Amino acid sequence: MTEKTARAEDAAAAPEAADQSTAEPQANAAELASELKDRLLRTLAEMENLRKRTEREVADSRLYSIASFARDVFGVADNMRRALDAVSPDLRSSAEAGVKALIDGVELTERELQKALEKNGIRQFSPGGEKFDPNVHQAMFEVPNPSVPAGSVVEVVQPGYMLGERVLRPAMVGVSKGGPKSPPPSRPVNDNATAAAKDS
Repeated sequence: MTEKTARAEDAAAAPEAADQSTAEPQANAAELASELKDRLLRTLAEMENLRKRTEREVADSRLYSIASFARDVFGVADNMRRALDAVSPDLRSSAEAGVKALIDGVELTERELQKALEKNGIRQFSPGGEKFDPNVHQAMFEVPNPSVPAGSVVEVVQPGYMLGERVLRPAMVGVSKGGPKSPPPSRPVNDNATAAAKDS
């Protein structure tokens, strides 16, 4: 092989080597760019989720921040109601002017307290006559009453309170026992299923 031939072969091989040496970094660069784009999209999605979660937590914090204070106030409201319930109608009518003014003042204070709670989104509920729901009621005792469907609230010992859709304090209730069963929810009759059952 002559020197001229060797140079020609080297010159022909040089572009192939150059193509291979540039193709490999381009493939690596494309793979790296794809990986970086994927990371960027994931990071953006995580940041958006974090932003939404933070907004939700701030909204919940604003709505439910009063819950602890409200629970402390419920005892005051209960005591005012107990004080008013302790005064019989006969005693009210026969009481002297100073005692009547005191009773009126306690009633007014109780109403103002309830208004203040409602203004802050806290509502009182007294579930008399409703079906017992363990999510919002706390059963204290059972009352044998055959005239009322079993599982109904027949007596409210202490009203409950809710803040938005969250129960701050369940209502303490007495539940009926031994009455007629509540009717089961009606189901539509499937004629095909009935016919198949008869055939078998």
